[in-house]
Amino acid sequence: MPKVALFNQSGSQVGDVDLADAVFGIEPNEAVLADAVLMQQASLRQGTHKVKNRSEVRGGGRKPWRQKGTGRARQGSIRSPQWVGGGVVFGPTPRSYSYSLPKKVRRLAIKSALSTKVQSEEFVVVEDLKLDAPKTKEMVNILSGLSASDKALVVTADYNEAVALSAKNIPGVTFVTADNVSVLDLLKHNKVVITKEAVEKVEEVLG
Repeated sequence: MPKVALFNQSGSQVGDVDLADAVFGIEPNEAVLADAVLMQQASLRQGTHKVKNRSEVRGGGRKPWRQKGTGRARQGSIRSPQWVGGGVVFGPTPRSYSYSLPKKVRRLAIKSALSTKVQSEEFVVVEDLKLDAPKTKEMVNILSGLSASDKALVVTADYNEAVALSAKNIPGVTFVTADNVSVLDLLKHNKVVITKEAVEKVEEVLG
């Protein structure tokens, strides 16, 4: 059973936390992690690319010359694909790139990402995160005390407006709730700062 240090908000260690083997102590599956990241990145694509085909380009309504007798190749429109300014053949059109992986694969991917962070000692558990009001400077001090000032993912059990707004303006820092943690978020941040209550919520959902 993995065990990590438990810190308070000021960065002092106040104890240890035992993490569930089934969630934080598995052997990471790199292939599944790659599939999950690819799925998330594909879902983020806008898919708004667009070209005009021969029916959409302007002009070309009249046959440029008569069919026979000119010695030139027959043509029906100056907006055919072989003409400069003509339509594009098989060009990209608006589409959705999103797709879904099986539920078991998605669960294995998030467990693998969490286990990777624990094994890499990039998983910081705090008793709680409480701010009286949104204050970016105070959040910077908290993360600095936890040695997580560079690209940190801050996770709480439920939405905390003061924490969310305090983390919003810090470059490289992202705030999410426990039920919205994604594989991409976990892998692209150097440290995960998570509250003890959020750990319990993750274990309850994935365990």
